[in-house]
Amino acid sequence: MNDLSGRISWADVALALLLVIVAMVISRVRRTGLESDIAVASVRAFAQLLAVGFVLDFVFDGKAALTPVVLAVMVGTATLTSGRRGKRVPGAYLVAAISISAAAGGTLGVLLLLRIVPAVPRAAIPLGSMIISNAMNTTSLVMGRLRDDLAAHRREVEAHLSLGQTSTEAAASWHRRAVRSGMLPIIDQTKVVGLVALPGAMTGMLLAGASASSAIRLQMVVMYMLVGGGAFAALVAGRLTTSRLFTADHQLIRSVRRVAD
Repeated sequence: MNDLSGRISWADVALALLLVIVAMVISRVRRTGLESDIAVASVRAFAQLLAVGFVLDFVFDGKAALTPVVLAVMVGTATLTSGRRGKRVPGAYLVAAISISAAAGGTLGVLLLLRIVPAVPRAAIPLGSMIISNAMNTTSLVMGRLRDDLAAHRREVEAHLSLGQTSTEAAASWHRRAVRSGMLPIIDQTKVVGLVALPGAMTGMLLAGASASSAIRLQMVVMYMLVGGGAFAALVAGRLTTSRLFTADHQLIRSVRRVAD
């Protein structure tokens, strides 16, 4: 088998950097002002991937007990990112932490329990990272969409509440829309997988020299895993966000009611 990853040297990486320079030149010529952002992103990616590579080599080399620590760091980083995006929701960091943890623990737990994937760092960490990343994006979308919709339709929400509905009942239609909004990206990606682009897991196996059939089977597991993880994250994030946007007396919190029409 032709393992492309084993053939790539640091000199090849340096040559590939020419593509980044081309992007910066185009940005400069077209005056988009993205040169510094491209440079910073490229340097950060290099440093982060280099550090992660050393950590993974260390864990894979007989340090399997550190797998939960690596996944916990990923969950923590995703929580900080998602919490910042949903900062207009009270307790956004807690909502993000619970939602992402539920998605990662529930989805990866099922895969390991059913022995679909082996309980080894080389499988658990890459798959866990995919679940966490997807759950992070889903959680951010659900929190943001639900908060914005309730604020935009607060008069209608308050009308439902005045008729004796609970906060959960009054927010139900917007809760459904937020969950749908959070789930649509991964659903759309699943619909066109293999037709628009070959996804990461499959591409990685093909570049490593695996057969197409083996790569396809792994990608199927990954896509179904991401759909399930996204559902976990969306449902938990939607429920927790709703509870944070209403008081114990089933009234919209002040910051939502203050939004102008």
